[in-house]
Amino acid sequence: MGNPAGVRRDFKALERRRLEAAWLLTQGVSEAEVARRVGVHRQSVNRWAKQLSVQGREGLKAAPRAGRKPKLDNEKLERLQEDLKKGPEAFGYGTGLWTVERVAEVIRSRLGVEYHPGHVWRLLGKLGWSCQRPVGRALERDEAKIRRWKRVRWPQLKKKPRPKARRSSLSTSPD
Repeated sequence: MGNPAGVRRDFKALERRRLEAAWLLTQGVSEAEVARRVGVHRQSVNRWAKQLSVQGREGLKAAPRAGRKPKLDNEKLERLQEDLKKGPEAFGYGTGLWTVERVAEVIRSRLGVEYHPGHVWRLLGKLGWSCQRPVGRALERDEAKIRRWKRVRWPQLKKKPRPKARRSSLSTSPD
């Protein structure tokens, strides 16, 4: 069946379920009945029974972790976080905007780890950084003039609905 996308597995709960199945198997309960009680497929119970006979209960213990080990440990992640807080200008970039390409370059140069820019966003999400867009407003913006223009000039320019014309005496529709 597998794991639904985006749902984290509870490895301790999975281990408890396997150990419960092992206890039932040692009590002489059939594999089909164990599968019903534990809520898994019979084939899983069969696989666990084989592991139990070969490796004992140790064979049913939880694995330390799933997947590839991360390239950056907690210490390096903290260093990256500190570097990001300094801002891109501290690393020679002309603007104050972090891009995934820039962050990937900082990770490579400062931490010695190669990351594809397409995967940097996951790392930033783990650190609590989110996508931000700069506000597109001019620095010379005069709020008082804008309010006056909206209140006075805009209504003058805005199209107004034409007044309703009288009906023609030559109307073809019956009244």
